[in-house]
Amino acid sequence: MRPDSVRGMTDARVAVTVDLVVLTVREHRLSALVWRRDRPPYAGAWSLPGGFVQLDEDLPVAAQRLMAERAGLAGVRVHLEQLATYGYPDRDPRQRVVSVAYLGLAPDLPASSRAQVLWDPVDDLTERDKAAFDHRRILLDGVERARAKLEYSPLAAAFCPPEFTVAELRRVYEIVWGTPLDPRNFHRKVTNAEGFLVPTDRTTTRDGGRPARLYRRGSAESLHPPMMRPAG
Repeated sequence: MRPDSVRGMTDARVAVTVDLVVLTVREHRLSALVWRRDRPPYAGAWSLPGGFVQLDEDLPVAAQRLMAERAGLAGVRVHLEQLATYGYPDRDPRQRVVSVAYLGLAPDLPASSRAQVLWDPVDDLTERDKAAFDHRRILLDGVERARAKLEYSPLAAAFCPPEFTVAELRRVYEIVWGTPLDPRNFHRKVTNAEGFLVPTDRTTTRDGGRPARLYRRGSAESLHPPMMRPAG
């Protein structure tokens, strides 16, 4: 390799960021936490909360720090997993940036303590509102990951309180998948899935009608048989 080629590689600078796709159900709609930008680039557009990784940070540590600092969710328990890495050269007009995206899921997440950070319905963000950088693509990837994982993992329970009814769990599936489900068929599937739900000795009438049994999440890491999304 020529010396000038080596020198060019040595002088190159690539920044690393973490971007957060944080999803919850608010007012019966799947919603994402977004940052409304008030300065260039992309002033007036929405972006995902995130920031640069510090030199002494591991990626999961950076994700947890940014959940507090940029998402405004300090001390809130959120299921957090790495989603994907995005690194094509022109994704940020200011400099070469590689982003590691994380997906966060939790029930009834509060409003952010940051004035610029708001909950917006996913459908509005992806169909109508202008996005900064490649954050629409990252958000869509996060939503599809959540939808797919509901089929074969107990992730839907991450959108529920510690104890929940089958009807409440079904509404999570319906909102995330965007389609109605047959209540009796759904009840049979989730209660027969090994290790998914553990019945408690308590009931509730918060769904209306007769008292409904409360469940908590079981120890299963995957669903057998899986919950398959309706076609179409």
